[in-house]
Amino acid sequence: MLTTLGEGRSTVRDVAGEQQERRPIRELIDDRLLDELLVRSRDEAGGLRLTGEGSMLGDLVKAVLERALEAELTAHLGYTRHEQGAGAAAGNARNGKIGKTVQTGVGPVRLAVPRDRAGSFDPVLVPKRAGRVSGGLDDMVISLYAHGMSVRDILHHLEQVYGTRLSAETVSRITEQVMEEVKVWQRRPLDPVYAVVFLDALVVKVRDNHVVQNKPAYLAVGIDTDGDKHVLGIWIAKTAEGLAAGEGAGFWRSVVNDLRNRGVADILIACCDGLSGFEDAIHAAFPATTVQTCIVHLIRNALRPVPRKDRAALAAELKKVYTAVDAEAAFDALAELAGGPWGKKYPQTVMVWENAWDRVIPFLAFSPSVRKLLYTTNTIESLNYQLRKVTKARGHFPTDDAVVKLLWLAIINIEDKRARERAANNADQGARSGYPGRLVEGAKTYGWIEALNELAEAYPGRIR
Repeated sequence: MLTTLGEGRSTVRDVAGEQQERRPIRELIDDRLLDELLVRSRDEAGGLRLTGEGSMLGDLVKAVLERALEAELTAHLGYTRHEQGAGAAAGNARNGKIGKTVQTGVGPVRLAVPRDRAGSFDPVLVPKRAGRVSGGLDDMVISLYAHGMSVRDILHHLEQVYGTRLSAETVSRITEQVMEEVKVWQRRPLDPVYAVVFLDALVVKVRDNHVVQNKPAYLAVGIDTDGDKHVLGIWIAKTAEGLAAGEGAGFWRSVVNDLRNRGVADILIACCDGLSGFEDAIHAAFPATTVQTCIVHLIRNALRPVPRKDRAALAAELKKVYTAVDAEAAFDALAELAGGPWGKKYPQTVMVWENAWDRVIPFLAFSPSVRKLLYTTNTIESLNYQLRKVTKARGHFPTDDAVVKLLWLAIINIEDKRARERAANNADQGARSGYPGRLVEGAKTYGWIEALNELAEAYPGRIR
């Protein structure tokens, strides 16, 4: 694990676990060699050419790999070149070299791989029959995949920029390496109490039962008692005969049971978009949980049958309902809307609010600071917006696991970006946020201390 000491310097642990200072490469290379490398990095037009076949970085990678392979063979034989040893006495010795091209993060590199006479030498760094050097190349492929590029786009990008040629099967195998991490993440223990859990879905096309169909991928974001936001999991329903994907109480029971099995003992408020069967399922697992509908979703549903020319005026009337001082005042505002010209012209709009009224009023019992927290599932919708940019490049996914894999990689990528931004802000402002470098969670909840005190008063003894 690296620990920064200063510009260009770091500490590393050797094989014995002792910390040693690693010198910057600039101190190891003299000026004449750097001048020669600079010449090699020029193309015919005089510009820099650092990557690709025959590039300067490719030559460096070739020199480092061949040096390492020679060291591996020396360790295998037990003696260095031009020396006699036990290996030579036993009849095994160096037996020339064989050419091999491997794909790397800087392009294809032609290696001279040393051989032994007995054929027992199996390199670790560049294994037999391996067509690529993992590490940088694998990380590059996974990063491109996480940014939403399809397998075909990745192949084209690698060949165009680096001259690296991979097969579609190789790219799929590389990205498949993260599935074990995904499974560990999906099963990781959760906190015992979450103040608020937001649930929302984004729709993706998945091949299921030999048919490509739209399926909702549900994500849950929980705010713990410290005000930190966590992505709790990703769930995709299997399609049952005669049911659309994601429908049915059985699916929601499996979701809430998964949360319980991973350590969640209590949820104060669950905020979602009136999902059918969800309220019964969550109350079966967490009887004391308050189910709050997303007001923004409710407004959208209510305005769906309204022509565009009337939406702004009707939305202004609805605002009087959800910004009322309390539930009684909100009910009076809804009754006034229903009896007024807009309610008579668009009774469906009023009906949407009346049908969801029991799930509308819980947040009206709180002050504006907590209402702002519960008003919308924007906490999770902002994440879904970024995830949709990644998934839209796909025509469809072959399996549910492929969806979860891409969404997980995209979440990791989003959080790495946030972590870098926080690190940059800390460097500029001299502050520390306390976040680790990589995490699967979002930013702190603004105004959390005030909201926490109010939630603790509304739900005594449940926040711990």
